[in-house]
Amino acid sequence: MSPRTQGYAFVLITMCIWGGFTLSTRLSAQWGISAWDLVALRFLLAFLILMPVLIYKKDTAFLWSKESFLLAMIGGVGYCLTAYTAFHYAPAAHAAVFLNGCIPLCTALAAFVLFKQAFDRHTWISMAIMLLAIGMMSWLMFRESGVALGLGDLLFFISAMWWGVFTVLLRQWKLSAWHSMASVAIWSAIVYVPLYLLFFPKRLDAAEPWQMASQVLFHGVFVVIVATLTYVEAIKRLGAFKAGSIVTLAPFIAAILAVPLLDEPLSLAIVCGLIGMAIGALQPWRWLQHKDSLAVQLEQQKKQSK
Repeated sequence: MSPRTQGYAFVLITMCIWGGFTLSTRLSAQWGISAWDLVALRFLLAFLILMPVLIYKKDTAFLWSKESFLLAMIGGVGYCLTAYTAFHYAPAAHAAVFLNGCIPLCTALAAFVLFKQAFDRHTWISMAIMLLAIGMMSWLMFRESGVALGLGDLLFFISAMWWGVFTVLLRQWKLSAWHSMASVAIWSAIVYVPLYLLFFPKRLDAAEPWQMASQVLFHGVFVVIVATLTYVEAIKRLGAFKAGSIVTLAPFIAAILAVPLLDEPLSLAIVCGLIGMAIGALQPWRWLQHKDSLAVQLEQQKKQSK
């Protein structure tokens, strides 16, 4: 396969897993699996898989850097605790709006705050569309139920902030896909699992064994390991904009599927939020003029050869 075809294949795999993350996490909340338990078991399983591989390859030196530790605390422990907890208070459609839809916005804000990267014209347009969509959704929700925003929505937005900072730091520090993924899994397990065992409430018997096992397997292997690797490989082949834009569709599709599969409501407020945030995140007007990374590389090579 050509690099571009490989890129789309990696995007497809990532979309399936990210969409499954939204549905499965909401389902785990309906099954009564607590966020404390799921986060601990997710990272414990990833640790048991990855640590022997790292030791066998004698590739553990990167773990002792402050970058590895900080990425794990932000994109691992912090993100997972707030995101998994939010699904206990809000439906999947709210995750698509306030988590996945807000990630591009929070990433741009994090880049500005941490590294003074100014917003370009496209970012300003996206921010305006997203803020308008959130405002319209909140107003319609207030008219329907008397509540504009809930605790779950706030936790989803905090999760988007965690992921935005994580993305910016990952881009700045330039860790490889393998080292980034392993850092998050290993350090998250080392820090969080002992705290969970000593202090946090446990409800391991709240769900059926097969329900718990399926959730742990999906989140510990596919979300932590597979999706991270496929997403980074897709970015290498298609560019960050095109890969990120396509993958962003997955949670929105999952929000629609949650209506028949999980019997979740789909009100006018949620529809407005989904449409507005999807447009702001995808920036469809840029597709007509944006060149992917392969095209840029070819042009640079032609210039250098002249």
